[in-house]
Amino acid sequence: MTEEDLLARLIYRDGLMLILNKPFGIPVHRGPKGGEFLEGAFHHLRFGLPRNPALAHRLDKDTSGCLVLGRHHKALEKLGVLFKAGSIDKTYWAVVEGGPAEAQGLIDLALVRRDATRGWWMKVDPLGAPSQTRWTVLGRADGLTWLALEPLTGRTHQLRVHCQAMGWPILGDPIYGTAPRDGGPGLHLHARAIAVPLYKNKDPIQAEAPPPEHMLAHLAALGFAGDPPPREQA
Repeated sequence: MTEEDLLARLIYRDGLMLILNKPFGIPVHRGPKGGEFLEGAFHHLRFGLPRNPALAHRLDKDTSGCLVLGRHHKALEKLGVLFKAGSIDKTYWAVVEGGPAEAQGLIDLALVRRDATRGWWMKVDPLGAPSQTRWTVLGRADGLTWLALEPLTGRTHQLRVHCQAMGWPILGDPIYGTAPRDGGPGLHLHARAIAVPLYKNKDPIQAEAPPPEHMLAHLAALGFAGDPPPREQA
């Protein structure tokens, strides 16, 4: 990504932390087959510091939205403690096939790696790690449902596996859903909002990321009217 591309995706910046709107389809780390990866452009985000910022957590290649970076080692340590303690509130938007009958609920299904040959593919297993996701219906239309998903734990692929296990896989998921490996509609999972209690005696820092282009048509059909334009700074 160019410096202009990356700066256009910067949602929040202070002395400790950056929050980016991660693009769909680009991995955060360098992959074994090469190709573009987000960390490769972090030198554009130094803003005068001697080292690049670094990831405080990660999102899957095909998940877009709020991605938190620490600007230096002490910031990363502080953010790491907050993420590990579950102190950071995250809200994802998903468009799922079918959907729940209720308006809201909680998925409480333990997860474990599927097997050693499948990398980080996961499955439901009562002997696995405890995993919980709170969900709320935001819209329904044409056999699809727009959900707000709040992961209360941070397991790999948690939201994707939980939705599949409930019988409403995320639209465009080629691993846990019905989408083909190539040429599908793209994973309809977006890290919409995050709240980071970074500073004592201050309200959490809150950020929202506009959804990616490939999700807009389905979200509009489900009732999303679009984000208001950003307010100009005084």
